[in-house]
Amino acid sequence: MAGLVSRRRPSGGRTALALVQALALVPLALPLGPLPALAASALSAWRLNREGQLELRTAPDLPVRAYYEAGRGGIGPRVWFDLPGAPLRTRTIPGSGQVRQIRVGQPTPDSTRLVVEFQPGTQLDPSALKLVGTARDRWRMDLTGLAPYGQQALGEGDIEAPAATPAWRQGPIGAPQPRPGGAIGPLSASGLPEVDRGRFKVVIDPGHGGPDPGAVGIANLRETDVVLDVGLQVAQLLQAKGVQVLMTRTSEVDVDLPPRAALANSSGADLFLSIHANALSMTRPDVNGIETFYFESPRARGLAQAVQDEVLAVSPGSPDRGARTARFYVIRRTVMPSALVELGFVTGQLDSPRLADPAHRRRLALAISRGLLNVLRQGP
Repeated sequence: MAGLVSRRRPSGGRTALALVQALALVPLALPLGPLPALAASALSAWRLNREGQLELRTAPDLPVRAYYEAGRGGIGPRVWFDLPGAPLRTRTIPGSGQVRQIRVGQPTPDSTRLVVEFQPGTQLDPSALKLVGTARDRWRMDLTGLAPYGQQALGEGDIEAPAATPAWRQGPIGAPQPRPGGAIGPLSASGLPEVDRGRFKVVIDPGHGGPDPGAVGIANLRETDVVLDVGLQVAQLLQAKGVQVLMTRTSEVDVDLPPRAALANSSGADLFLSIHANALSMTRPDVNGIETFYFESPRARGLAQAVQDEVLAVSPGSPDRGARTARFYVIRRTVMPSALVELGFVTGQLDSPRLADPAHRRRLALAISRGLLNVLRQGP
């Protein structure tokens, strides 16, 4: 739901980290020793190398939330990561150099927390701490400002091993997953419009994320889960057509509105699309529909209408709420043609079951990709 134009940050110097680029597959190396079994935890392995690069291996397609807290007094700064599933045991690993210790904890009965605590006085730049998804089950963060000298490699588990899907994984959070009664196959870009490979760049902005789930609707369907899934699939489809894709986030992290617009503006992108899901009161399940917003330019209007038409085409019966103007921050403060699409109402009796269905999310991703590619084909 796009109605929020600003959000409060957690107090006490705590900041959710922005994930600003993804989908570049990076080979990792140097597996470490065996990691004790983590029961249903999604954390499979982690490593902090001598250069200050932290790597995680997790179960595929899961939400990873990354946070930073500044040091104060005699306490150094911390970076931590929250993942689904409880660890078999909590533990503390002594650090070296500027790393005081690393802890594996259990903040709630069904979650795992990996904490990297630094020595007092360590200076990190929180704006440069970006959690990057390098594959469906791989994550990387460069701890900018960490001195390489005196730092020994730390880690647990085999970073290179394939990650098994744990028992807690019941429904889609990222890419489509097999479901009882049928399987969702891989996305295919065949049949989508062709564009000149390597010529275009598009920014995809899945709304909300991290501690801000956006709208929450019928059967506890969360907007962030819907739009992140669709956004990742759109990126995959566009890349298959030779379009360079930047994403404002590829996991469950909180990215504020100004960084989303700043990423787009600094990238030289040709188009920007923010993806959302709508909501109304739970007492109004009769309200359903698709709508797409733009700010004011004719090219933005054309982009919004193209996306609106394609999404409607795969959402039969859902009312056409139109392509119309609005003043949402991310479309008002971006310099390229920009639009914001609402894929339906998570509170709607028609839209909500569809948005919860991975097959429909795949159709939405294909529809959005078709609309974007058609606009790119038209040129400036």
